Amino acid sequence: MIETTIRLKDRKYWRPGLTTEKLIQELDAAIKFPGLANSWGYPIKIRIDMLSTGIKTPVGIKLLGNDLNVLSRLGQEVEAILKQVPGTASVFAERVIGGYYLDFEIKRLEAARYGLTVGDVQEVITMALGGENITQTVEGLERYPVNLRYFQDYRTSLPALKRILIPTPKGPPIPMEQVADIKLHQGPDMIKSEGARRTAAIFVDIRDIDLGTYIKKAKEAIQAHLKVPPGYNLLWSGQFEYMERARERLQVVVPITLVLVILLLYLSTQSLVKVCIILMAIPFSLIGAIWLLYLLDYNLSVGVFVGIIALAGLDAETGAIMLLYLDIAHDERKAQGKLNTYEDLKEVVMHGAVQRLRPKLMTILANIFGLFPVMWATGAGAEVAKRIAAPLVGGVTTSFLLELLIYPAIYLLWKWHFEVKKQAPSRK
Repeated sequence: MIETTIRLKDRKYWRPGLTTEKLIQELDAAIKFPGLANSWGYPIKIRIDMLSTGIKTPVGIKLLGNDLNVLSRLGQEVEAILKQVPGTASVFAERVIGGYYLDFEIKRLEAARYGLTVGDVQEVITMALGGENITQTVEGLERYPVNLRYFQDYRTSLPALKRILIPTPKGPPIPMEQVADIKLHQGPDMIKSEGARRTAAIFVDIRDIDLGTYIKKAKEAIQAHLKVPPGYNLLWSGQFEYMERARERLQVVVPITLVLVILLLYLSTQSLVKVCIILMAIPFSLIGAIWLLYLLDYNLSVGVFVGIIALAGLDAETGAIMLLYLDIAHDERKAQGKLNTYEDLKEVVMHGAVQRLRPKLMTILANIFGLFPVMWATGAGAEVAKRIAAPLVGGVTTSFLLELLIYPAIYLLWKWHFEVKKQAPSRK
């Protein structure tokens, strides 16, 4: 893996209309190396991903098994399959059998015939090829080792290695080929393991598609075209691991959040009906949140889900404010004894919904204007902050509009059928 860090100028110096996505497309078109695949990311984030999952790219696949040859074959098959999946920008499978090894198989009988031991032959091999530090030179405050080994021309090819001379105790030197067979073969340049099993990784970078959708399509393609032998496993890794962990946490956090919101609302209103009316703001707000995410072309992510969770609490606040003013108007008219007919109730609802528009509007605008700077942010962390703020801005806007239109009508029907109508049964 080769890394190059590019420090970008501030966005104010960028060409008009140039976005991060367009910049990556231009870099992909300009930077092409045979045998290498581009994967763009942030240096710190890449380090964290590599340390936590072992995968630098957004999507990674880990093949686990015992035979490295089988893992290498499976990795290349997965690479070919994923290249056909829509959204794949690059895919590269590790060549776990990509190293070259030079083996010296010492012929013990022939070595003994010349009075040599295995150690004598190995010592020559070590000195000739790897070299040995025989002394140290001191240059001021600097020290440098002096390494002795054969000149490069005597160790650049197999024929040259076979002609390396080995001194014998009772005769002239003999060539290496008389006491050792020299063979060249391929093997693993590095053996990775996970869970006490050998591992091979496939690195996948994606474009113009969200992580969840891509994983779903990739799993379907692999399931249809790849046959995994018994004893071998395929694990999805990379940012997908973060998404799975976040999904598991959200499955716990979201229900707990809703239960706490309902409990607090009930303690405040002492009425399950009022709690249900307030909670109707949540689907009202989801309409605006989803539409704004669609218009901004934001995919579902952990940041978006965090924004939606925060939106639920904010909706409860705005719904409670609307219901509070309706209750105040209702209680004031009831205390005056002027709440006897459908027209009286309608007038009360109009007063609570329309005459108290200003404080409700101030509450909504304070939330929206407070989030606008985040929506236009360009600094570090802006991409995540925007995805948290977008559901809040879109959700609060539609929640406010629908609350003004629907909340009063629901309140009117509830109070008429369950309270005022009973006091005036002859009224239709």
